[in-house]
Amino acid sequence: MRLNEISDNSGARHPRKRLGRGIGSGLGKTAGRGGKGQTARSGGAKAGFEGGQMPIYRRLPKRGFNKPNAIEYNEVNIGRIQAAIDAKKLDTNAPVTVESLRAAGILTHPRGGLRLLGKGELKAKLAFEVYHATKGAIAAIEKAGGSIKVLKLSAEPAAK
Repeated sequence: MRLNEISDNSGARHPRKRLGRGIGSGLGKTAGRGGKGQTARSGGAKAGFEGGQMPIYRRLPKRGFNKPNAIEYNEVNIGRIQAAIDAKKLDTNAPVTVESLRAAGILTHPRGGLRLLGKGELKAKLAFEVYHATKGAIAAIEKAGGSIKVLKLSAEPAAK
């Protein structure tokens, strides 16, 4: 095989439609857009408009609430921490914090703190300093002989 012998499979490339090029082409005059009006124009129909019928986004009830000051945590599974220990990226003598995980390359952004999840298995005896941990993660850390310190977030007064 040579570079000049490479070609597409048959039917892989379709010829483009030449719109508005006479009646004989089958795509003359309106160029496949139908008659006049809103849909014949560039930009098409108005998004969400259903021809005067009550739109679905107004027929269905509103649900839920997005907390404006919600804290976004870095969520890390204990299996990921064990993988970093096995790869010798994380020091087992120092406590595991957001800063140590950033230095190990597990986290990229500090965000609001560290939230520990229980997926995976932990073999190393470690000390953790986190803002939140699941029951499964706490059980796995204590089973491995480690300790966990759950830090409290500093409650900042709300801006008025």
